[in-house]
Amino acid sequence: MQVTDNGIGVPAEYHERIFTVFQRLHVREAYAGNGIGLSIARRVAERHGGNLWITSTPGQGSTFHFTLPAPSETESG
Repeated sequence: MQVTDNGIGVPAEYHERIFTVFQRLHVREAYAGNGIGLSIARRVAERHGGNLWITSTPGQGSTFHFTLPAPSETESG
């Protein structure tokens, strides 16, 4: 699955950094946030056996891709 935005985009050299807790690419006065949301989202995906990553073009927005495994027969009821 994926979620796309039309924001400022993220340069490729920062794609992994944005998933590190409390890492911000801009000062707080420029953009709101604490730098924990993407870190938490990736941890949730990974703890459920999936993954979360970004593709982005500066000035054109970002797409956040994620995978989660399909539930097993016993989990789906």
